[in-house]
Amino acid sequence: MANEKGKKCKSEGASRLASGIVFIYSAPMRRDIVTVERFYTQHASSLELHLVAGAEGLQRVIREPTVNRPGLALAGFTRYFASKRVQVIGNAESHFLKSLPAEERERRYQTLFSHKIPCFVFCRGFHPDREFLRMAEKHNVPIFNTPQITMKFINLATLALEMMFAPHGSEMGSMVDILGVGVIIRGESGIGKSESVLALIERGYSLVSDDITKVTLVDGREVIGTSAEITRNHMEVRGIGIVNVAAMFGVKCIRQEKRIDLVVTLKVWDEVIDVERLGLEEQCVKILGVDIPEIIIPVRPGRDLARLIEVAAFQTKLRASGHNPAQELNERLIAKMASERKI
Repeated sequence: MANEKGKKCKSEGASRLASGIVFIYSAPMRRDIVTVERFYTQHASSLELHLVAGAEGLQRVIREPTVNRPGLALAGFTRYFASKRVQVIGNAESHFLKSLPAEERERRYQTLFSHKIPCFVFCRGFHPDREFLRMAEKHNVPIFNTPQITMKFINLATLALEMMFAPHGSEMGSMVDILGVGVIIRGESGIGKSESVLALIERGYSLVSDDITKVTLVDGREVIGTSAEITRNHMEVRGIGIVNVAAMFGVKCIRQEKRIDLVVTLKVWDEVIDVERLGLEEQCVKILGVDIPEIIIPVRPGRDLARLIEVAAFQTKLRASGHNPAQELNERLIAKMASERKI
């Protein structure tokens, strides 16, 4: 016990057991193609977007997860023009264009539309002039406007685009929020996942997803779990059927999304050859390339799985605050043995 063990991380998609190999499904990380139509459909309400022109170009692809204000491009400097982004026309750009003579303004438009721009968004309720609309229709570039002020739109649109571009996948397992600790519970079919989740919900904790958890990598360091929209608020309990958690236990027992802090894997007792007894060695599994702490709980009749999962979540929270009970006890034993040798 006195020997300190290093951190052990495993990223295999399958866990090798004594009786064979049990596959724990983990979908590969993927990125979706983000079109203007997807951006508009998913965020038209929150961004207050209204399509003004260029409907034929809604299938254009947005290639970078941010926005750009094309002030320099409108002024004639296009060397570093970020043309692959959503272009935002604010107060400064609108008044600059109005200050130009009609012929010069038309030349600037021609230069602008010579690039493969996904779309334009006019903020503050500004409307493009007739020539701009004609150019947009000619080149099939969608034009939107929004009543939002420019900086508010930029902030909200950037967040929306980052989520759309974020790598994502899915994990087989249910997810629960236990006092701020996001826990995915996974294991073989019939091992007791649903019963454990139900018991945790009865204790006042919140369901995030049942059976399959959708995962998204945010900022390259945090994995967020959520449920598919169609199954949200519901879970399946073998022998009972579909349960509406929000209706039965109240909306406080539902959470739409949560960061994944811990994976609890339930395994049949006899199939767990080497159980970590002390907690000095921390195992991890990779989800979307991020190491997530994993605890394997052997299952046998009479064990209160919900209580064990609850304690595992508390343990994770304690470690996050800088306390490691196993390590602290190990250091006390080392100090005790050292003092006895001096006597």
